[in-house]
Amino acid sequence: MNKVEISAPYLIFLGSETNPTYAKTGKGIADWQPEKCVGQFHLPGGTVDLGLTELSLKEAVEKGAKTLVVGTATIGGGIPEDWITALKEALELGLDIAAGVHTKLSDQPELVEAAKRLGRTLTDVRVPPKSLPVGTGKKRTGKRLLTVGTDCALGKKYTALQLAKELEVMSVKSTFRATGQTGILISGEGMPIDAVVADFVSGAAEVLSPDNDSDHWDIIEGQGSLHHPGYMAVSVGLLLGSQPDAFVVCTEAGRTHVSGWPDFPLPSIAEVIQRAIDIGRRTNPAIQCVGISVNTSSLDDAEAKEYLAQLAKEHGLPATDPMRFGMAEIAAAVKAL
Repeated sequence: MNKVEISAPYLIFLGSETNPTYAKTGKGIADWQPEKCVGQFHLPGGTVDLGLTELSLKEAVEKGAKTLVVGTATIGGGIPEDWITALKEALELGLDIAAGVHTKLSDQPELVEAAKRLGRTLTDVRVPPKSLPVGTGKKRTGKRLLTVGTDCALGKKYTALQLAKELEVMSVKSTFRATGQTGILISGEGMPIDAVVADFVSGAAEVLSPDNDSDHWDIIEGQGSLHHPGYMAVSVGLLLGSQPDAFVVCTEAGRTHVSGWPDFPLPSIAEVIQRAIDIGRRTNPAIQCVGISVNTSSLDDAEAKEYLAQLAKEHGLPATDPMRFGMAEIAAAVKAL
């Protein structure tokens, strides 16, 4: 697995992003590690707000920031030209830089030269370890749960983090297993599964969640969607390699189409459950769905409770918004397995 060590506190870099969907790394860090964040920094035109103090690079350094963390990403994970000037200025002012986009900081000659000259550190989070194996499909000891989404960027990571937290409170041995750059930055280790060569995705998932005690749960962060026209491949490999005993379906109230792919309607929860079981049975015949996790941020409390109650009735499974109402019922179901 990748282990990541970066110096706190952080300044979250949001570029000129206007779509919150593409700033999920910054939001994840701000939500789960606010004590490590001194503020946020935009380029002209950026409107995404993480609820952090807006600071210039110079102001952030004066407030003690140590690392500029890239908190947004474009489709495809590139580094736009207008970022380079700002990132170089950050280095000049004494900040290290950490990023989880597909394009590596270490492949940018201007940044590499500046970092070397100034004694600064460039950390690329989305780099998988070398010599990963092909998946074996062999059963491993311990128990596993995977969060499975109807789409990208709707709560798989938050669901896994909150579930691991609540299982710990219930004295259930569990570990959050990060599979994306945000989760890795939050937990300090993990596997950037979407950066792994396709043949080795299932093997990487096996490495991420090795043999463990029989009563220990690995809570594995899902990636993509089993119905996604662009990212389905990584989702299938992660599911097969994770060999989950249980999974939670994650969705967002009000979302009707795949984000960024408007020609593709969102699959139903029933379709996601069935596909996850059909594929997952290949490496774990006992796979089962134990709950539904919903991002209800577009609804008020009364609407959210009614929406969740209807889902629970329709599917015969506990349904909750983990950030509003917790995951006690799903955690209890996991503990009982």
